[in-house]
Amino acid sequence: MYLPPHDPHVDDPMRFKPLFRIHLMERKSATVECMYGHKGPHNGHIQIVKKDEFSTKCNQTDHHRMSGGRQEEFRTWLREEWGRTLEDIFHEHMQELILMKFIYTSQYDNCLTYRRIYLPPSSPDDLLKPGLFKGTYGSHGLEIVMLSFHGKKAKGTKITGDPNIPAGQQTVEIDLAHPIQLPDIENLRNFNELSRIVLEVQEQVRREQQEEEEEGQDEEEGRSRQGDSQQAEQPAQKDDAGAEGTEAAGAAAAQESAPTSQPFVLPVGVISRNEDYPRTCRMCFYGTGLIAGHGFTSPERTPGIFILFDDDRFGFIWLELKSFSLYSRIKVSFQNAEAPSREAFDEMLKNIQSMTT
Repeated sequence: MYLPPHDPHVDDPMRFKPLFRIHLMERKSATVECMYGHKGPHNGHIQIVKKDEFSTKCNQTDHHRMSGGRQEEFRTWLREEWGRTLEDIFHEHMQELILMKFIYTSQYDNCLTYRRIYLPPSSPDDLLKPGLFKGTYGSHGLEIVMLSFHGKKAKGTKITGDPNIPAGQQTVEIDLAHPIQLPDIENLRNFNELSRIVLEVQEQVRREQQEEEEEGQDEEEGRSRQGDSQQAEQPAQKDDAGAEGTEAAGAAAAQESAPTSQPFVLPVGVISRNEDYPRTCRMCFYGTGLIAGHGFTSPERTPGIFILFDDDRFGFIWLELKSFSLYSRIKVSFQNAEAPSREAFDEMLKNIQSMTT
């Protein structure tokens, strides 16, 4: 298991924790040992469920228990998972979330199901190299997000989740066709000014989507009047490709014309778990972030701003929450994780999202 560094140190390396091991024996037999807990390796079991999926089961869960009971187990888990004691955490809401996570994760006793994850394919035109990033999520601590590019959109998909937004959901979406020009540093400190700029772009995006829908309806009506759907479809496809090409060219032009770096500071009132964020950025884009209540209740996409700092770090300001998330690239080298095709990667994304909806 790869664990994120202790909150909120996103630039620190990932932590490694063995969960099971396999001893290959003679005559094609093997023994499986569970590594969970603090009493050393013990008897376990692995089952192949289907292609790209397997399950582990511990056969001696008493090895996971501690002499001091659940309280000692919780304090040990807190030190290892968060790098602190309960006395260090003053915020009641954060204490509640941490306790909820401990109860949720400890109930499985290393009886887990694993599914293959592909790393996102990359293109020379991408804003930055796609991949896995560690990100700050307020009282939830650090979470792992996969950044991937899809034409004029970039998507951040949660690989690890929390009680509000589970793993598999699209936490942020970046609209690469709508760059945002930040105000000068003094006006940037004013949250209302930044909010005004972002909401103006949101309204522009809404109008464009409405126009696209109306054009689509007009084309549909035109095709049905002509009675020849095949002939009508070909020019429509050309128009769509042309529109997408124009937007992609617009984003590329914005990227080229933007200064290599500009001063950046968080507006007053925006909460950040990590004050050690970069003070210069390259580019900013309009985006949306997914928020929800506990248990993924009433999910909704809300406006925000994506900030590209450098090749390995980006940020996102959640306008409605007045909160800032800082993301830093995971530099672990994963073997055999490349997707066999773009279609295979898109199918994987769809599958992990369907598990939690």
